[in-house]
Amino acid sequence: MTQDDRGVGGGRPPPGLIDAHAHLTDDRMAGDLAAVLERARAAGIERILTCGEDVASSEAAVALAERWPMLRAAVGVHPHRAAGATPDALRRIRELAAHPRVVAIGEIGVDRSGRSADLMDQERAFVAQLELAADLGLPVCVHVRDAGADARAWLDRVAGVRGYVHCYSEGPAEVDAWVGRGLHISFAGTVTFPRSDGLRAAAAALPADRVLIETDAPYLAPQAHRGRRNEPAFVVATYAAVARARRVTCDLLGDQVRGNAASLFGSRW
Repeated sequence: MTQDDRGVGGGRPPPGLIDAHAHLTDDRMAGDLAAVLERARAAGIERILTCGEDVASSEAAVALAERWPMLRAAVGVHPHRAAGATPDALRRIRELAAHPRVVAIGEIGVDRSGRSADLMDQERAFVAQLELAADLGLPVCVHVRDAGADARAWLDRVAGVRGYVHCYSEGPAEVDAWVGRGLHISFAGTVTFPRSDGLRAAAAALPADRVLIETDAPYLAPQAHRGRRNEPAFVVATYAAVARARRVTCDLLGDQVRGNAASLFGSRW
């Protein structure tokens, strides 16, 4: 790598990158997952967190993490499926969380987009899983869409919660509200979109020890891959965009994110 490549936001990120949030159990990944993971390795990705959305996908995430050494799993019930967070389902999530490859409870959260479950079901499922995570000493992967105030209010009801807001969608003004609650913030391909100045300002404002980077694959491919199925190898573009916003090198950002993930997810990571 030349000296010019090591300039602010420049160059190919170094090996050892992490993808803090993906959905590798999605049907769109089923046909060529081995090739997807090989491309991720070639791009310098060393660890991917694949997240559940309900009991079945959480079980599948654990099975993938057992098969592929570069994978870790999160288990939980997504707000879209909050009506399914029954006592039996939550007991099964607790059982799955004991697996040594499970590093977080997620994807859980709050969604007011109008396409999710009833808000009362979301509240019940979210708070129950926050309590579960706190009881188990695991971080949470939090989905927030058009619902930052709700999510923060409900987080405040459960002591001892830590984790990260995945695919951050608010602006710089809300960064301190999450950081003050002990959460990290993860940026996805949306930070590369031309009109995402607010996300880039948020990335610039975030303390270095709270930054994570993700794909949310197969969703939200970075600008250079818009319209395609997203995959972990594409996370390199997101690292580059966040590095430019923070005015640091990709090498430094990669090191910071790797350290942040290790600190957040602990010895199972």
